[in-house]
Amino acid sequence: MSAPTVTSQGRTSPAKTEAELRRELAAVYRLLAHFKMTDLIFTHVSVRIPGPEHHFLINPYGLLFEEITASNLVKIGLDGELVEPSEYQVNPAGFVIHGAIHEARPDAHCVLHTHTKAGCAVAAQEHGLLPLNQISMEFYNRVGYHDYEGIALNTAERVRLVEDLRDHPAMILRNHGLLTVGESAAEAFLRMFYLEKACDIQIAAQASGELRVPSPEIAEHTARQFAGEATDDYTDDQAYEMAWAALLRMLDRTAPDYKD
Repeated sequence: MSAPTVTSQGRTSPAKTEAELRRELAAVYRLLAHFKMTDLIFTHVSVRIPGPEHHFLINPYGLLFEEITASNLVKIGLDGELVEPSEYQVNPAGFVIHGAIHEARPDAHCVLHTHTKAGCAVAAQEHGLLPLNQISMEFYNRVGYHDYEGIALNTAERVRLVEDLRDHPAMILRNHGLLTVGESAAEAFLRMFYLEKACDIQIAAQASGELRVPSPEIAEHTARQFAGEATDDYTDDQAYEMAWAALLRMLDRTAPDYKD
């Protein structure tokens, strides 16, 4: 039997095999395509494979996210290079950001990066993400910011990326895009789904008139509720698991080949 792992909510679940990780990561790529959070063949989602080798799964360079399956994901090392033969190429430069975070954050089993319209728009704003809505308050004081240094092709930037992310579940890469991490690909995706929605809401609210911003105390309380850290009369510690299961059911109906 596999050794148990502890999720961010404190529950335990069996450690996943590489085959299971491949299916989950392929599902995330298909969901990013479904929800229109892609940038053609660019941006990445990477997942750490358990073991001492420090190997990772990532998308084959050149495929659209809607073409990615469990079997065509490529396996790479911390240097972003292939560690086993593949008919597909890999873009080592695309792993500069991911590799830095995987190496520095043992809890960051999955790193997800996007260049969406709403995310890039908020990344271009001086004040960053505002606590304008219940959705955005999930990230209140829980998102890092990294200043733009050009296209992420230099390994020297890794130190600053890690310093800016700290222990946050998400980061806004200024003038660039969004990034989330998770103990699983599912967790990283659901965080990105709502971070993206928070950015979309912010752009819409800013265009509609004067903003009403809740107090810092309410924003912090709401963030603690999302994190399961608040003392409330009711709790819901299964919401994300149920949401992920619903998303997989949708993929099983609309794009079942993701598991191939």
